Amino acid sequence: MAALMVAAGALGACQGGAGTGAGLAPGAPAGAAAGTAVAEAPVARGPFVAAANPLAVEAGVAVLRRGGTAVDAAVAIQAVLGLVEPQSSGLGGGAFMMLYDADTREVTAYDGRETAPASATAELFYEDGRPLSVPDAVLSGRSTGAPGVVAMLGMAQKEHGVLPWASLFTDAEQLAEDGFTVSPRLAGMIAVNRGQARSRWANAYFTRADGTRYGAGDTLRNPAYAQTLRTLAAGGAEAFYRGPIAAGIAETVAEQPRPGALTEADIAAYRPIERGALCRPFRIYVVCVPPPPSSGVAVLQLLAMAEATPAIDAGPDSAEAWTAFAQLQRLMYADRDRYVGDPAFVGVPVQGLLDDTYVAERAALAPGLTGAAEAGNPPGGVFRAGDATNEVAGTSHFVVVDDQGNAVSMTTTVESIFGSGRMTGGFFLNNQLTDFSFRATDDQGRPAANAVAAGKRPRSSMSPVIVLDARGRLVGAIGSPGGPSILAYNAKALIGSLIWGMETQAAFDLPNLVARGTGVGADTDRFSPALRDGLNAHGITLRPNASENSGLHGGFWKQGPTGWGWDGGADDRREGVARTQ
Repeated sequence: MAALMVAAGALGACQGGAGTGAGLAPGAPAGAAAGTAVAEAPVARGPFVAAANPLAVEAGVAVLRRGGTAVDAAVAIQAVLGLVEPQSSGLGGGAFMMLYDADTREVTAYDGRETAPASATAELFYEDGRPLSVPDAVLSGRSTGAPGVVAMLGMAQKEHGVLPWASLFTDAEQLAEDGFTVSPRLAGMIAVNRGQARSRWANAYFTRADGTRYGAGDTLRNPAYAQTLRTLAAGGAEAFYRGPIAAGIAETVAEQPRPGALTEADIAAYRPIERGALCRPFRIYVVCVPPPPSSGVAVLQLLAMAEATPAIDAGPDSAEAWTAFAQLQRLMYADRDRYVGDPAFVGVPVQGLLDDTYVAERAALAPGLTGAAEAGNPPGGVFRAGDATNEVAGTSHFVVVDDQGNAVSMTTTVESIFGSGRMTGGFFLNNQLTDFSFRATDDQGRPAANAVAAGKRPRSSMSPVIVLDARGRLVGAIGSPGGPSILAYNAKALIGSLIWGMETQAAFDLPNLVARGTGVGADTDRFSPALRDGLNAHGITLRPNASENSGLHGGFWKQGPTGWGWDGGADDRREGVARTQ
């Protein structure tokens, strides 16, 4: 009974409890089997930083060295990422943050998702009575929502920071003023001959005086970004939402082609939301994610179905395990696409999607799937229109743990590569509103959960993860970019680490397999010939992944040869690092 009571306490701290917690065991290291007797683990503490660019990691570590908290470091990391990795995130975008408080053992979700302007209608992306193409919509001013990441970080830092806000932008400002070295990944994005990389704003930023584009190893300066950071440092997060920065955003959105209607009033009205985290038991752990409009509930549903699927336990070399993983994904995506949206506008059956009986019924369908799955009917769910969202990708993830044991797991984005391609103040504007369904209803007139509406937040696949033990103590923190594939990437990493007992880096480096609808995308070259043949024999034909690839970052608190410490990982598909000092 003690273990059950402990599990309930951990779930209560996350403000999202359900389930019995059976099989949980306090103090277990990641990878331990359920019921295994283990030595008491010390409390997890930092410093630990994992992010997609070494310059951002160094900025976070520097803040921790000065005695800053995980949230303090998150502000500095985001400021640098927006400069050196602008294709993925920035001040003009949004984010979801999971925060673990070591003193209270509470997990809080911060929602910094963008909002549609007050003038938005369900036909925001219609022209001449028909939906726009995705490229046309992305490049339009209509695609930009009121940015949320700065307000979200400001809220969290006021509540959980200890260093002066103004001191958190020093590294980013210096890099912007003096210049930073263009990385190979950024250079590859700059070289793209279409879309946002060739907007007039991007051309002005990425083209030298001699007409050539910046390449890997070149030094790129951004004095406008440095000035924006000075304004933020002096005026606080509020300075982003009123005054010259907000005016610049509204003016840029209103430019051709296809001007948008986001106003200074819309920007000033933006508010981040502090939400209770959504937590559920998984094996001997408790996994916590943000609630809707994040799709974290889908990750929890997939993990719950995996627990009911013995084939998953066969391990990373088993075609049966990978086949089961693909089939469970199809069920998960069908439900996510049908039901998840902004809870302020639509009822999302979170409890029904995670209901034990419903999960078991869904998992039982997996072995018989030969193609796309149909959405189910979870308790409390209202059957809605089939999804017509075309979610594109351009995102980043980072994790910070400070020396007190507080942790941040944060997924941050401008949506597509370089967002909408529009710039002001040295940063790109998001195209997050294209994460809405372009069609508000289906042919039967049923409404889509993710239809556009004034003030609404688009559904997001971003689902940063915090993992606890049964006593509510920090065990791990991970997350990934990848557009809709984020859900598959996070689940793969959690299954690899917590079921298959792999080291974090090895779990991150596992092949990616994404099965949504009739499509199957994969890192085909990372699957062995035997696994490819085995999957094909089960009807899973691997094709190259058409979505943004993974960028998993984070780690797990584990006992190693020299004692307990962070087993960190940085996805080798990106340019990041994981550091413990």
